[in-house]
Amino acid sequence: MKKAAVRVPVENYIKGQETGDGEYIKKAFYTEGNMIFVRDGKYMTRSFAEYIKGFTGKPAADEKDRKRSIESIDVVGNAAVAKVILDYPTVKFTDYFTLLKIDGEWKIINKSFHAESKAKQ
Repeated sequence: MKKAAVRVPVENYIKGQETGDGEYIKKAFYTEGNMIFVRDGKYMTRSFAEYIKGFTGKPAADEKDRKRSIESIDVVGNAAVAKVILDYPTVKFTDYFTLLKIDGEWKIINKSFHAESKAKQ
Protein backbone atom coordinates (compact mmCIF):
# COMPACT_ATOMS: atom_id res chain seq x y z
CA MET A 1 0.00 0.00 0.00
CA LYS A 2 2.81 2.42 0.88
CA LYS A 3 4.55 1.81 -2.45
CA ALA A 4 1.34 2.53 -4.35
CA ALA A 5 1.12 5.98 -2.76
CA VAL A 6 4.79 6.69 -3.55
CA ARG A 7 4.21 5.66 -7.18
CA VAL A 8 1.73 8.55 -7.67
CA PRO A 9 4.30 11.38 -7.95
CA VAL A 10 6.70 9.13 -9.86
CA GLU A 11 3.97 8.30 -12.38
CA ASN A 12 3.12 12.01 -12.66
CA TYR A 13 6.78 12.66 -13.47
CA ILE A 14 6.67 9.99 -16.19
CA LYS A 15 3.40 11.41 -17.57
CA GLY A 16 5.03 14.84 -17.76
CA GLN A 17 7.93 13.36 -19.70
CA GLU A 18 5.52 11.59 -22.09
CA THR A 19 3.32 14.60 -22.75
CA GLY A 20 5.68 17.54 -22.29
CA ASP A 21 3.12 18.99 -19.86
CA GLY A 22 4.86 20.68 -16.93
CA GLU A 23 1.68 20.50 -14.83
CA TYR A 24 2.35 16.80 -14.26
CA ILE A 25 5.85 17.65 -13.08
CA LYS A 26 4.46 20.29 -10.72
CA LYS A 27 2.20 17.60 -9.22
CA ALA A 28 5.19 15.28 -8.77
CA PHE A 29 7.70 17.71 -7.26
CA TYR A 30 7.60 19.53 -3.95
CA THR A 31 7.69 23.32 -4.35
CA GLU A 32 11.28 23.39 -3.11
CA GLY A 33 13.80 20.98 -4.52
CA ASN A 34 16.65 20.50 -6.91
CA MET A 35 18.03 18.33 -9.61
CA ILE A 36 21.63 17.45 -8.87
CA PHE A 37 23.91 15.95 -11.51
CA VAL A 38 27.40 15.87 -12.99
CA ARG A 39 27.96 17.31 -16.47
CA ASP A 40 31.40 17.27 -18.08
CA GLY A 41 32.87 16.28 -14.73
CA LYS A 42 31.32 19.23 -12.90
CA TYR A 43 28.75 19.22 -10.11
CA MET A 44 25.58 20.95 -11.29
CA THR A 45 22.30 21.86 -9.64
CA ARG A 46 19.04 23.15 -11.08
CA SER A 47 15.90 24.16 -9.22
CA PHE A 48 12.66 22.34 -9.88
CA ALA A 49 11.08 25.67 -10.92
CA GLU A 50 13.78 26.19 -13.55
CA TYR A 51 13.41 22.60 -14.77
CA ILE A 52 9.62 22.89 -15.12
CA LYS A 53 10.00 26.02 -17.30
CA GLY A 54 11.60 23.80 -19.95
CA PHE A 55 8.41 21.84 -20.62
CA THR A 56 6.74 22.93 -23.86
CA GLY A 57 3.35 21.27 -23.41
CA LYS A 58 4.05 19.01 -26.40
CA PRO A 59 5.52 15.50 -26.54
CA ALA A 60 9.01 15.08 -28.00
CA ALA A 61 9.15 14.45 -31.74
CA ASP A 62 10.54 10.94 -31.10
CA GLU A 63 8.06 10.09 -28.31
CA LYS A 64 7.01 6.85 -30.01
CA ASP A 65 10.60 5.58 -29.64
CA ARG A 66 10.97 6.44 -25.94
CA LYS A 67 10.51 3.95 -23.11
CA ARG A 68 10.20 4.65 -19.40
CA SER A 69 9.99 2.36 -16.38
CA ILE A 70 9.92 2.50 -12.61
CA GLU A 71 12.69 0.10 -11.60
CA SER A 72 12.37 0.23 -7.83
CA ILE A 73 10.74 1.95 -4.88
CA ASP A 74 11.89 1.65 -1.27
CA VAL A 75 9.80 3.14 1.55
CA VAL A 76 10.55 3.55 5.25
CA GLY A 77 8.12 5.65 7.28
CA ASN A 78 7.74 9.05 5.62
CA ALA A 79 10.83 8.72 3.38
CA ALA A 80 11.28 6.89 0.10
CA VAL A 81 13.61 6.50 -2.85
CA ALA A 82 12.70 5.55 -6.40
CA LYS A 83 14.73 4.60 -9.47
CA VAL A 84 13.35 5.38 -12.93
CA ILE A 85 14.84 4.54 -16.34
CA LEU A 86 14.17 6.83 -19.31
CA ASP A 87 15.39 4.97 -22.39
CA TYR A 88 15.46 7.35 -25.34
CA PRO A 89 16.86 6.85 -28.85
CA THR A 90 20.09 8.80 -28.21
CA VAL A 91 20.45 8.69 -24.42
CA LYS A 92 19.52 6.54 -21.44
CA PHE A 93 18.77 8.40 -18.22
CA THR A 94 18.79 6.76 -14.81
CA ASP A 95 16.89 8.96 -12.37
CA TYR A 96 17.07 8.60 -8.60
CA PHE A 97 14.37 10.38 -6.63
CA THR A 98 14.21 11.12 -2.92
CA LEU A 99 10.62 11.49 -1.75
CA LEU A 100 9.01 12.61 1.50
CA LYS A 101 5.44 12.39 2.71
CA ILE A 102 4.59 16.04 3.38
CA ASP A 103 1.15 17.03 4.70
CA GLY A 104 -0.13 13.54 3.88
CA GLU A 105 1.11 13.57 0.27
CA TRP A 106 4.22 12.03 -1.29
CA LYS A 107 6.41 14.48 -3.21
CA ILE A 108 9.74 14.27 -4.97
CA ILE A 109 12.14 16.54 -3.07
CA ASN A 110 15.34 15.71 -4.93
CA LYS A 111 16.32 14.27 -8.29
CA SER A 112 19.79 13.10 -9.24
CA PHE A 113 20.49 11.38 -12.52
CA HIS A 114 23.04 9.87 -14.85
CA ALA A 115 22.84 10.34 -18.62
CA GLU A 116 24.49 7.74 -20.83
CA SER A 117 24.81 8.67 -24.49
CA LYS A 118 24.08 5.91 -26.98
CA ALA A 119 26.28 5.27 -29.97
CA LYS A 120 24.79 6.49 -33.23
CA GLN A 121 23.57 3.62 -35.38
